[in-house]
Amino acid sequence: MNEHLEALAERDLLIRVDREINKDTELHPLVRWQYRGGIPEEDRKAFLFTNIVDSNGEKFDMPVTVGALAGNPSIYGVGLGVDVSEVNQKWDNALSNPIDPVEVDSADAPVHDIVYSGSDLDEPGKALDGIPVPISTPGFDNAPYTTMSAFITHDPETGVRNVGIYRAQLKGRKRTGMNPSVEWGKGVYEHWKVAKERGETLPAAIAVSAPPAVAYTSAQSLGFGVDEMAVSGGLVGEPIHEVEGKTQPVMVPARADLIIEGEIRTDVLEPEAPFGESHGFINNKEYNMVMDVTGITKREDAVYTSIISQVTPSESSVIKKTALEPLFLKHLREECKLTCVKDVTLHEPLTNLRKLIIIQMERGTKRSLVWRALTACASFRSSHGKFVVAVDEDIDPDNLDAVFWAIGYRSKPHEDTQIIKGRSVGHAPRRDDRGEASDSAILWDATLKHPMPPISLPAKEYMEHAKEIWDELGLPELNPEMPWYGYSLGEWNDELREEAKLAVEGRYFETGEKLKDQQVSSDDVEPNSNVFDHDDFDEE
Repeated sequence: MNEHLEALAERDLLIRVDREINKDTELHPLVRWQYRGGIPEEDRKAFLFTNIVDSNGEKFDMPVTVGALAGNPSIYGVGLGVDVSEVNQKWDNALSNPIDPVEVDSADAPVHDIVYSGSDLDEPGKALDGIPVPISTPGFDNAPYTTMSAFITHDPETGVRNVGIYRAQLKGRKRTGMNPSVEWGKGVYEHWKVAKERGETLPAAIAVSAPPAVAYTSAQSLGFGVDEMAVSGGLVGEPIHEVEGKTQPVMVPARADLIIEGEIRTDVLEPEAPFGESHGFINNKEYNMVMDVTGITKREDAVYTSIISQVTPSESSVIKKTALEPLFLKHLREECKLTCVKDVTLHEPLTNLRKLIIIQMERGTKRSLVWRALTACASFRSSHGKFVVAVDEDIDPDNLDAVFWAIGYRSKPHEDTQIIKGRSVGHAPRRDDRGEASDSAILWDATLKHPMPPISLPAKEYMEHAKEIWDELGLPELNPEMPWYGYSLGEWNDELREEAKLAVEGRYFETGEKLKDQQVSSDDVEPNSNVFDHDDFDEE
């Protein structure tokens, strides 16, 4: 993590805060402003806080970083050592070519520089009380919760490992809560059920400040049985070093900054939360798991990593979005053989990726293939896609104004929508029926079904020339949004093209004389009647 922070600082992507900051009341609200203060995504930064206190006046010698994993997509790219434009290819390669981790001796594992276990944990500052875990949503959360905490467990019978991000409530110096996110139906919850059937506790380790690649894979749902550490190796192009925990038989990343080891009890549950969730609402109190801490290991120069989650956009949503969109695209293009799919966008602000999905289709795609893409997208993750919309490739899926423009003019709801029942509620505010297939989804084909007139903006050459003048005048820097020039959607032909050419040449009176020769009787034709038939257009 320290090497990563140095790389961010070199690229002016890190803000260092040396003044005293209260982790319980000030830290997350301060960083939150860069997501709720109208700051463009590309201008968001990582933060490093070096002078941490809590509301009791206790000081911590461990710095806290927030935004360092995915404060914006460029930061995510730095975490993988590539430009953000290459992240999709990195993920595609890692999923196709995972590299198994390599075990190292404890002496060669930096995360074992400092080890607290047994009676050590009874000493002040050597258990959870010595870790500067911030309160994420002060005023609502009932405790500090770890946020970028990768729970590592093994199936008690098969030994298959799972690494997943789950929150952990600090409940005591040696006790944490644990929310298994049962709506996903996999991961640690499956391992917990096996341990419960065997009448055993579930050994676990929490990697709080794992190397970036490990953090990125643990934040994704990669499929039950897929080793996240191997995919992490694929992301960085070499094996991840791992080491067995000091107090639990769990393999952990040897180059992590901080590991919390413990046993998740299977005989009891206890109240956990409230906590602000990434779906944008407070997750109220519910019965969840509890973990007894048996050991804490860390590097000498450990940094505590926290992430901004809750209302999106957030660091949490950037971490998921950057890899989840390539997963959807790979599913549609490669597994479903729908090469007509150009891109997939999971809408991020407020809806948190899962509720609105826009599929960008190659122009001219047959309607049957559009519907195959819509249904395949909805079936990929039962909890993703309450609204799945297909648009043409001239529509920017990240621009909802453009998406609704397509919905408004390129679709008829009674012909171009389907409602699917029996969907998972997924990640949403808790309801009594959350375990049932009680939600639904709407699939919406907002692609062109027939030729339409050109977009009513100046043609590209005139907009480009106007931009040269704009720049010459020293006007504010432009960030063009599609559509920024006019283009044909099929209802256009050589006659109209020629008339437009005459107009910009100042010869529009010639067109007027031609039109005079085409007069018809008002007894024969109603006003607003079309001059051309469908066959008169070239349908480019």
